[in-house]
Amino acid sequence: MTETTDLIVFLIIILARFLVPLLILRFPLPGILISLVIDAVDQTIFQTFTNINLDGYQGYDKALDIYYLTIAYIATLRNWTNLFAFKVSRFLWYYRLIGVTLFELTYEPPGPRWLLLIFPNVFEYFFIFYEIVRLRWDPVRLTKRATILWAAAIWIFIKIPQEMWIHILQLDMTDFIKEDIFGVPADTPPGELLTANIWVIPLLIIVAVLIVIVVRWLLKKLPLKDWDVSFDADSHQDEDTGYLETGTIQGASDRFFNSALIEKIILVGLVSIIFAQILPETQASNLEIGVAVAFVIILNTIISHWLARRGTEWRHTLTQFLAMGAINFGLVLLYAFLLSGRGGSIQMGNTLFFVLLLTLIILLFDQNYPMYYARFSEAAHQGGVGDPR
Repeated sequence: MTETTDLIVFLIIILARFLVPLLILRFPLPGILISLVIDAVDQTIFQTFTNINLDGYQGYDKALDIYYLTIAYIATLRNWTNLFAFKVSRFLWYYRLIGVTLFELTYEPPGPRWLLLIFPNVFEYFFIFYEIVRLRWDPVRLTKRATILWAAAIWIFIKIPQEMWIHILQLDMTDFIKEDIFGVPADTPPGELLTANIWVIPLLIIVAVLIVIVVRWLLKKLPLKDWDVSFDADSHQDEDTGYLETGTIQGASDRFFNSALIEKIILVGLVSIIFAQILPETQASNLEIGVAVAFVIILNTIISHWLARRGTEWRHTLTQFLAMGAINFGLVLLYAFLLSGRGGSIQMGNTLFFVLLLTLIILLFDQNYPMYYARFSEAAHQGGVGDPR
């Protein structure tokens, strides 16, 4: 492989990991499933098609995992209409985020992996469950009991075994299948494995047919659908099923210090500390990172409020992202200049990556939190679901 080919493959994967998660906001189910697949195969693609040294990629890989799950959480603010299910997902998300933060803060090889078993990533699978339901049914129909039972089932029967397998036993499913089931070395190519075990192909076909039969049987047992299948989160906003139009949103940002600002500081602060622990050559302390993030968020909010009072609106999200990114990076450069006076320094490559991700998260949160607030505050006024906060 040439260096040009390596660079092209690398850029395609990195752009996919940055851009595909943005689909989760409008197309939640395909967006998160594609993000999950890319996360699973990116390093395999690098190993197969490039000669890139992956030693430094591990940190960025973990950071990008947190990035796409953060967008998934923001998508619940934008799209979810069942308040109780949203509250469960919010708990699952912050519970996992706190666990990952504790893991990264206390990490010394091989690391306190038991923390990841205690704080499993139930949020991701619960998100997928909710979005599968929404393909055919109005999620408002989900009862509190059903919501809790499904969350508990995912936690106990899926995530605990998975976290045990990956983090406690530290086993790789592909290596396990090759070495323990087929008795071949872990580096055996899939084609060679299938050639030597041709019986696997009809077995896979039989399994696929059985899955189709079971799915068809389940579909007949399920309640009548509320709408035709659609992957577009906006496709049923006009239905009389709990969705509310949120084109013009007021009230969510009337007050400067409010629950949205507090949650944004907590969310971005935890994500930032995780990024700082994961990315190489980070020199700032956790306290410095937390204070800096809070300062940036408050300053960004002040700027947004000032522009709103002047009647200024961003015409395009990209324009807003570039403008806020430039402001935030300028703040970082100012910090670097002040730091150099004390003999300190920052790693510009990591810093740029850090600033771009955080700017995007802040922007998406600011754009989508008002939709959540408007939907549930209006429902509360109608005697429906209670105060969203």
